[in-house]
Formats: sequence, C-alpha cells, structure tokens
Amino acid sequence: MDVLNIQEIMDIIPHRNPFLLIDAIEELEPGKKAVGRKCVSMNEPYFVGHFPGNPVMPGVLIIEALAQVGAVAMLSLEDMKGKTAYFAGINKAKFRQKVLPGDVLRLETEIIKSKGPVGVGMATATVNGKKVCEAELTFAIGQ
Repeated sequence: MDVLNIQEIMDIIPHRNPFLLIDAIEELEPGKKAVGRKCVSMNEPYFVGHFPGNPVMPGVLIIEALAQVGAVAMLSLEDMKGKTAYFAGINKAKFRQKVLPGDVLRLETEIIKSKGPVGVGMATATVNGKKVCEAELTFAIGQ
C-alpha cells in the first residue's frame, strides 16, 4: 500500500510532468527517509534520443528521481512545507546496471546529516532487488 500517491507527492514537491520522476511513495519517515517507486515506461520522453533502438534510462535521471524522493522526505516536515530542495552536490555516484523500459525502480533516500537548510542523503536505486545506482546527495532547502 502506498503512503503517498502522485497527487500527494505533487502537493509536497514542485516537480511536474515530464520532470516528476516518481510515481508513488511507499514508505515515509519525515525528515529521515523515504522510499519511492518509478515504473519505467517506453513512453518516457527521453527514450526518443537515449538511445534510439536501445532505450536506457539516463543515469542522471535516476539520480534526479532519488533526489526527488529525498526531497519528499525533507519537505514533509511541517516547517519545510512550501519550500524547494535544490541540489548542492552529488558524490560517490555509481551505476551498476542499465535501467530499461518495463523496469520498476525502488528509490530509497535516507537523510544522514541535516543542519539548518543543508543536508546529505544516502540514496540507492534497485530493480528486482539488484542495486542499479547509489550516490550521496547534498541538498539545500530554499524558497
């Protein structure tokens, strides 16, 4: 059972189609952790050019999806409502296998440090239990 559906996600973060890259939030601990889901479809607009005849989800968009899940975790806090989480850094990013149409990404971001408007999340994306991407994401929260 999903904790947040797409409409509830859009009530928390400002992203919209075609750049809203999560379909649901399955687990949520405000300010600490969120787990999301992205069902990768052949209809994704980026597959037109990445790569014709060999569709692969761009790694940078997997990182963005992980960041959006982390943003949901942080912006679910009462004092963060209506704010925006911005990238401040991406460290230790690793891509372990391709993400293809038909895959369901499990996106988990755990906030490991937070001080004022700046924090760090450890993020992991898996498909069928296999790690496809991991990164340390630094964010800054602002208006």
